[in-house]
Parts: sequence; C-alpha cells; structure tokens
Amino acid sequence: MEDQTLYADGFEDAIVGIDYIAHPARIVYDKNKMVEILVEKEDMELDDAIEFLEYNVWGAYVGEGTPIYAHIGPRQEIEELIEDHGL
Repeated sequence: MEDQTLYADGFEDAIVGIDYIAHPARIVYDKNKMVEILVEKEDMELDDAIEFLEYNVWGAYVGEGTPIYAHIGPRQEIEELIEDHGL
C-alpha cells in the first residue's frame, strides 16, 4: 500500500493547514475546532467530546500520513499550556 495523506473524517471545518514538507503531506487540524464540531453537530458534552478525541483520534497513529492535531492560539496561551503540561 502506498503512503498517503490522511484526513480525519467529519472534521473538514477544523483544517487549518498542511505540512507539505513531510512525505506524504500531513493535514493540520485545530483541536479546539474539533471539539466544537462534536459539541455542536453531534450534541456531545464538552468533557465527552474531549475524551472521545483524546482516545480515538488525537492519540491514534495510522501511518506516516497521520494528521497533526494542534492547539491553535496566541503565544501566551501556548506558553501556559507548555508550563501546565511540563513540556
């Protein structure tokens, strides 16, 4: 099977970019938008949406074309997340 760019089904509105340096290219998704999609379109509770995505989507590796799931936000917010998670 040939490597290919993979997409997260149902999350087209959460696409924010592409890593085209990688081969195959990798689609970049906004994690917060993905949560919003599940809350609004699937009528899930916030905590349930996050848990579902963490377990079933964000942590899954499905080959070299696996999408990138990113927290999109201003620098201060990113720095706070880095500190909170000990990164």
